[in-house]
Amino acid sequence: MKITTAEFVKSAVWPNQFPPATMPEIAFVGRSNVGKSSLINALVGRKSLAKTSNTPGRTQLINFFTVNSSLFFVDLPGYGFAKVPRSVKKDWGDMIETYLRERRNLALVVFILDVRRDPSADDLSLRDWLDHYRIPYAAILTKADKLSNQQALGRKKLIEKAMGKGASGNTILFSAKTRKGSEELWQFIERHLSGLENR
Repeated sequence: MKITTAEFVKSAVWPNQFPPATMPEIAFVGRSNVGKSSLINALVGRKSLAKTSNTPGRTQLINFFTVNSSLFFVDLPGYGFAKVPRSVKKDWGDMIETYLRERRNLALVVFILDVRRDPSADDLSLRDWLDHYRIPYAAILTKADKLSNQQALGRKKLIEKAMGKGASGNTILFSAKTRKGSEELWQFIERHLSGLENR
């Protein structure tokens, strides 16, 4: 997809703070420090649209961006960061769950996993939650440049098996450094949005 505009709109916590639900939304979710912001920046061809940090747990709000004035990208807070107080973890969990459950224009979840790591208990819980509410997702395996092609493909098979049938056929290897997988993910998003329009 050719990106003509990509702009930050606002940060929010609860539904009454969200922007009007006027366009389809693609939500990006994953563990802390898994590369969500880097993935968003790579997809839109910007270095700092979504703020990146080497400090896990930095994103604590839901951040909304418009892309081509036709859809929203939504950067959700990372989960699973051990050094965050339990009360904050609960607030983050409630925030993410409320968004995913109630946002009526949510079209697709981009479920981000580190290709080098097995899915965590938090990852599998989110998978179960998405499956329960029948929310479609693409599983994006980041940091693929850290492995050889053969190693990355082997890890992809293992992660697909661990994630179950929901990840079958929609798992993409990705590298923010080389932009490997960017075009494939855009094609997946466009096919999915086209399918929604044709319903």
